[in-house]
Amino acid sequence: MPKVLLPIGDASEVLDTMYPYFRLPEDGFEVVVAGPQARLYHLVLHEIPPHSEPPWDITRELPGYHLRASVAFREVEASDYAGLFLSGGRAPEYLRYDEHLLAITRHFFAAHKPVAAVCHGIEILTAADCIRGRTVTTVPKCALDCQQGGARYVDQPVVRDGNLVTGRTWHDNTALLKEFVAMLRAAAPG
Repeated sequence: MPKVLLPIGDASEVLDTMYPYFRLPEDGFEVVVAGPQARLYHLVLHEIPPHSEPPWDITRELPGYHLRASVAFREVEASDYAGLFLSGGRAPEYLRYDEHLLAITRHFFAAHKPVAAVCHGIEILTAADCIRGRTVTTVPKCALDCQQGGARYVDQPVVRDGNLVTGRTWHDNTALLKEFVAMLRAAAPG
């Protein structure tokens, strides 16, 4: 079964993470969860509360489920994986400083393997210098990260540019995963 790497950390967004975690095996891909360390991580729920007074300008963060990383970034052999899925939440704000994760990310681009990113996952791609010259989407509050990484930001549900597919938020998960699975299948040997 081809493997897809799913990096997480404390404060990875629940729906950004759990949707691919459960969806990809339905199409015959094993999901391997990696983190800074092999341990249990705290996921969070990010949402702009509807109808709140006063209204929220930004997402509110609430505790979510927990998910165990079975491998640490420093132990990942990137060549063993068919694809990479970068979820959002607050975790990418600090995961983007992990040199092991950045090296893993660069491998997928150098090898032209399928990569998907949603929401703040774009921050890891920018830190790894992997989106220069590409067209991408993400949550609008991360548009500056795209531009600083040399990419062209567009506000639409899903954007595919070569081996990279990006989505704005978990609201776009269905279309994002549909495209990512098609990319994984097309790249599969035989």
